[in-house]
Amino acid sequence: MKIKKGFILKKVADSYVVVAVGQAVRNFNGAITLNEVSATMWNMLETGATVDELALGLTKEFEVEYERAKVDAEQFVKGLKEANLVE
Repeated sequence: MKIKKGFILKKVADSYVVVAVGQAVRNFNGAITLNEVSATMWNMLETGATVDELALGLTKEFEVEYERAKVDAEQFVKGLKEANLVE
């Protein structure tokens, strides 16, 4: 799965913000604020990571067990799908 074109992640102070650019602005008008964990998953999804790869990446980057990381990854991806941000 991959983040749709037209969405970028920027770090602003201590927060991460996703905004639409170009043609994507027509369908998405606003911004999404992410924490460090979500921003890590976002970056992995930009290269086409699977939910399992997201979970594994979280275990390497943060002190979290795989099972918890997988639940978090599934919830994050579900939210992105509902917002129509992944393909």
